[in-house]
Amino acid sequence: MANLLSRRRFLRASSAVAAAALAASTVRCRRAPQAPAILTSGRPLMEQGIASGDVTATSAIIWSRCDRPAQMLVEWSTTESFAELTRIVGPAAVPQTGLTARLDLRGLPPGQRIFYRVRFLDLADTRIESVPLTGTFRTAPLSIGRNVRFAWSGDTVGQGWGINPEFGGLRMYRTIRDKAPDFFIHSGDTIYADIPLYERVTLDDGTIWRNIVTPAKSNVAQTLDEFRGNYLYNLLDDNLRLFNASIPTVAQWDDHEVRNNWYPGQVLNDLRYQERNVDVLAARARQAFLEHMPNRIDPADPTRIYRSLAFGPLLDVFVIDQRSYRGPNSNNRQPVMSPATDFLGQRQLQWLKDGLAKSTALWKVIAADMPLGLICRDGPETFENAANGDGPPLGRELEMADLLSFLKARRIRNVVFVTADVHYATSLHFHPDRAVFKDFDPFWEFVSGPMHAGSYGPAELDPTFGPQVLFKAHPPAGRGGAGPAEGYQYFGLVEIDAASGVMTVRQHDLAGLELYRIDIQPVRPAWGA
Repeated sequence: MANLLSRRRFLRASSAVAAAALAASTVRCRRAPQAPAILTSGRPLMEQGIASGDVTATSAIIWSRCDRPAQMLVEWSTTESFAELTRIVGPAAVPQTGLTARLDLRGLPPGQRIFYRVRFLDLADTRIESVPLTGTFRTAPLSIGRNVRFAWSGDTVGQGWGINPEFGGLRMYRTIRDKAPDFFIHSGDTIYADIPLYERVTLDDGTIWRNIVTPAKSNVAQTLDEFRGNYLYNLLDDNLRLFNASIPTVAQWDDHEVRNNWYPGQVLNDLRYQERNVDVLAARARQAFLEHMPNRIDPADPTRIYRSLAFGPLLDVFVIDQRSYRGPNSNNRQPVMSPATDFLGQRQLQWLKDGLAKSTALWKVIAADMPLGLICRDGPETFENAANGDGPPLGRELEMADLLSFLKARRIRNVVFVTADVHYATSLHFHPDRAVFKDFDPFWEFVSGPMHAGSYGPAELDPTFGPQVLFKAHPPAGRGGAGPAEGYQYFGLVEIDAASGVMTVRQHDLAGLELYRIDIQPVRPAWGA
């Protein structure tokens, strides 16, 4: 560990490897060269596995974590044998990053299956090398040659339901992996930093649910290391590590990465917390999130979570952040837009408008961390999302109305929202004929989850934008909070047909059973526009 290294020895090793990286950071080999003799005793360990994320046609993020300060090395190839490969010296995993490291692979061939492997060199003795771990992903196509498929869900290890080996761990990750999507959108609540775990939970039938419990999951997270420990806890699960090695993740956050229903500037009245300033907690939580998720980081704005991903001519994904820039949760009935009504915030809203207007992809998917048509409360008279229960747009709804009117005015078609947050699955169609607010084109919102958490629902509908429920799946009345053992866990699967452009949306349960399916025809003027 880092405290066993002298500062001089650490810096000398770091400098040597950095110099080597500058001299030859990328090496392409016709065939895999014979590895030099490597010391095998005391090898670095990658106990959290490897992951890929934010894949485009020519790039991908590769992530891993080492058990000590070490230099990341990545090799990639278009063949599983690695007969021809490209080798890249990545960044160092150091204590300042929670011993995590990520590399932005560039120059990848479009529309190809990519195989990659990661290993680490001990910075204290670069002759000592980890056992390599191998993963795979597929880059986005540049032309319309094959279907595009992605899955989405949210809410992992929530409401006290942790990793239970007798249940099979975080089984949803195995179920989604079996569907072989091109990528997975984790729609927030990637951890539950504010909900500790207990070793034993007695179920209604008298059986015992047994959680693995770690120190970081024994209390609410307040320090940076406690937030980090929540991510490391999830990665104890075999299903998640296998998933990460074969399915790229597009991660966004919601509230439980920090604390339930938080907003900037909030001061907590919660005796469990010694640190009551949510902005301090959120800064630590954001750092842990960005360290442990394979997100592409913008060097010009390294703490930003919202971003877009181009996945070929069929699909652009816009990952938004409805948590970091909002005004305080309130009665949500302000008559004009102001900082108090911010949900995305003006900068992010303009970014989203600009990106949607410039997109030439057939389908534009907005990956949201909260639903639009369902009411999410933060108390009897206070609201957590944009919906406020009735009437014309007020409060945060003003921002959403502005976005929808913009889409109509600019004739931006084929926009679909996907989200999680409410711990049940539903499919909503919005139409101005049913709405109080009329200035928008019809659109769809699909909600799914949880992945491994308590199940609830259904939520109340907000009539402002005219939602109609086409499907819903949730526990029966009186079973709110049902855990994974009862099976009310859900994910969505989207497939865009390359020949017709039709988007097929399916909702599935924990066993992978298809519960709902709809085919959505694209509006043709958007094709190739």
